[in-house]
Amino acid sequence: MNYNFKLSNNTTIVTVLFLSVLACFFLAKQLNSASSVVLPNLLEKHVQCKTRSVSNTQSFNVHVPVKKLADELALKLCADPVLAKQYGLVNVYWSGNLAEQIDFIAKGLADLTLSKDNVMKALMAESTYSYRAVIGYPEYTAFFISNREKPKLEKAYFLDKKIGLLDYPTSRSGHILPKQTFKLLDIDIDALDIQYVTSHKTLREKLSSGELDIIATYWNEDDEAYFSKNYITPTGSNISGSKWYLKMLNDNTELACSLQRLLNQIVQDSGSSYFDSVKQYWQCRVFPYEFLGERP
Repeated sequence: MNYNFKLSNNTTIVTVLFLSVLACFFLAKQLNSASSVVLPNLLEKHVQCKTRSVSNTQSFNVHVPVKKLADELALKLCADPVLAKQYGLVNVYWSGNLAEQIDFIAKGLADLTLSKDNVMKALMAESTYSYRAVIGYPEYTAFFISNREKPKLEKAYFLDKKIGLLDYPTSRSGHILPKQTFKLLDIDIDALDIQYVTSHKTLREKLSSGELDIIATYWNEDDEAYFSKNYITPTGSNISGSKWYLKMLNDNTELACSLQRLLNQIVQDSGSSYFDSVKQYWQCRVFPYEFLGERP
């Protein structure tokens, strides 16, 4: 028997309710705590580098979901000439744990963070700490992808398969949506042969090599060179992409524009066609630079 789920709306409702509860918890905790703010205990998941302003003790703090991105971003940020005029250190923390991400945003600890717009709205981060979007990834559809047959949304189908998911629970396509599908199919997660990996690229490599039978990820046109478009099954559609947010307590427009160029270069260097339609939220061609707003 085939099942047809409208997962996108359900996902949005559940996510917003969950994040609203967490936001209230963190807000209440913050109001009743001491005025001093301490960074979460993520020192083992932390990359630090120095800019050319060696005498400057000001640090620029960043939060991202995975180590690979943290390593790449730290090098580029420390080499950025605009950022070097204002900061002497760059600290990039990584964690795929949603509670840790919320801790950074709800307390305003991250000067730059990669997050979902529903997370930022639930935490009222834009009004509380003046977070502003810098660039945003496009909407996408999530899929189960196989290289030998079209995945079936049936309980028995998944029980003997080697399944690849992402190792960080904030990813909708690689973690949240496939697990919701298993729950709707009344499948015990512990009964499945699931391998967790750190990137969408690794998922594709393991599927191509035969280490995995099915992966949960997004689809882009580059994938057609390696996999068949007939062997994909959607788990959710019209999923909003993540955005990079900069804390703008000051009218630091030069830094916003410099970061927009830097982040755009990082995503373009990935070589994926998915990033061809990245949205830029700042007018940086002529001075004065200005925030354009999160227009559709």
